[in-house]
Formats: sequence, structure tokens, C-alpha cells
Amino acid sequence: MDVFSDVIATMRAGRAKFTRTRRSGVWGNRFGPDPGAGFHVVLGGGCWLIPPAGAPVRLSAGDVVFLPHGAQHGLSDSPDRTLASLPPAPPPGSPEMRALETGSAAAPATPTDPGEVRMLCGAYRLDRGQTHPFLRGLPEVIHLPARLGRHASLRSAVDLLSADLEQDRPGAEAALPALLDLLLVYLLRAWLEEQAELRPGNGWCAALGDPAVAAALNHIHRQPAHPWTVQALGTAVGLSRTAFAKRFTAYVGQSPMAYLSWWRMNTAARLLRADDSPLSAIAQQVGYTSEFAFSHAFKRAHGRAPGRFRREHAEERTGFEPSAGGGRTAG
Repeated sequence: MDVFSDVIATMRAGRAKFTRTRRSGVWGNRFGPDPGAGFHVVLGGGCWLIPPAGAPVRLSAGDVVFLPHGAQHGLSDSPDRTLASLPPAPPPGSPEMRALETGSAAAPATPTDPGEVRMLCGAYRLDRGQTHPFLRGLPEVIHLPARLGRHASLRSAVDLLSADLEQDRPGAEAALPALLDLLLVYLLRAWLEEQAELRPGNGWCAALGDPAVAAALNHIHRQPAHPWTVQALGTAVGLSRTAFAKRFTAYVGQSPMAYLSWWRMNTAARLLRADDSPLSAIAQQVGYTSEFAFSHAFKRAHGRAPGRFRREHAEERTGFEPSAGGGRTAG
């Protein structure tokens, strides 16, 4: 796996939940805040996004909206609304939400209406305690409009989602988990590409594109147990200790050793959730020869001891219900 794939792996804590809705006439709802990362895909028609700050944004067929921090927001037929004026979205699984899934609760279209809008709305489950620095740096709202010739992979994912959802094809239930995973990858990739054009040389976009910094990140991600030092990483990527430390910190926002420690604790958390390996074995996999030292570092990073962390994550959490979507789970 490359570093970007690792970033996405640290983000996910379970399958996305979603609902497909149809709206027409005069309508509007408020969504969030959510513990997950919300998303909306406009499958057909158009509507307005009422963001937590700033002017309303027109959404058209093929547009994708991603809310990585679960920010409160609204969707409406008109831009002349405020978040406070919009009623909350119906609870997932409620009769009102089930009616919206089939379109029976939508107001009938009139000659002055822009027409029916069809959307896929939902959220990805996240573990906020292990959010990667790249994801923490994302804006509250990412809007990726459907523009001819831009982000072909994202457009293909949206088209495939639309086809499987609206044509009720055989195998759609098996395809949806993979398509929603692809949607997340392609929308983040599209945002990276746009940021690289708008803000060249800044942040994680530049870090992943810089040969030396990207190589150092790969070394850290592939070999978290290695006894890395700033000097060793600098030598591995062909830079002096001072030049490497300055360059890495400027792009990543953390020193090499701070990022190494963070990645080790993140890796340890994922290992603790994955199986019942002894703590001593997990400690060695993330560069600690002492189980006591590992436990102390883990508690400092996660606020609880490794054993307690493992017990709390022994069973899949079932309480996550994104208000931005309904009760269907992809997978």
C-alpha cells in the first residue's frame, strides 16, 4: 500500500451507511453534525447546499459533496434558506425517511419547480481518535462539481453508482460497498489534484508529491518497527539531517519523530482491533522492545491502556447512525 492508501485505511472504521432519496417541490432539511464523514451525490436534477458558513452552493447532476468532519449543513430546493430555518432530516429508518427513499413523501412537482432531484446521501464511519493529519487538514465542505474533462475516475464512480442504484441491477448489493470505497478514494484524489493546482508547494499535497518527503513517509509506513532517527531517514532519502528535518516538517506539519510516533500508535491501535495477538508482539511490531514502554506511550496517545482499548473495540460498534443518510449499510 502507498501512503495515500494508508491515509484512507486509517480513516475508515466500518462500512458506509446511505440512503437514496427523491425530492421535489418545496423542501429542505438540516443534516448533522455527524460522527462520521458525510457525503451527498446528486444522481439527477439539482438542489442547493446550505453550508455551515458562506453562500449557498448550487448542486447539479453528477456533483459530489464531502463533509470530512461531519459538519452541520442543509439541502434545499432554494438558496433563500438558513440552516436554522430548515427542519432536521428524518431519523434513519423512520417512516418519513423510508417514504423519501421511494419518493412518496416528496411534494408533487409544479410547472415552476426546477424538477425532481435524486440523491445518494450518507456517511462513512470514522474513528476520530485516529484521524490522519491529512484528513484533519481538510476543509469543512468539499464540493466537486461535474465538469467535462475533469476527474474522469470520480465521474465513472458516480456513473456506476447511479446505474446500480437507479436500474436495480443484479448484484448491486455486492457492488455497492466497493463503489462507495472507490467514491471515497476518487473524491479525495480529485481534491488533492485541485489543491496541487491552486496551492502548489503547500501541505500534504506537496508532501505526497515531493520525492524526498514521500520516500521518508513510505519508509515510516512500511517499517514502523525500524529504529528510525532523523539522521537515518535523511540518509535514506539522500538529504542531510538538517535539510531533511526542515523539509519534512514544512510539508507534513510535524517533525519526523513526532510523525513516526503518531504512526506507530495508529498502527498499534489497528493491530489491537484486528486480532488477539499478545501486547508484547504488537509492541515489537511498532518498534518497542518493552511492553511497559509501549503501554505507557499508547495510553499517552489514546487516553487508555492497550488492554482497555482492545476490550472497548472487541465488538463492532452499532450506535453509528448518520443523520445525513438512511439505514442501508454498504456491505
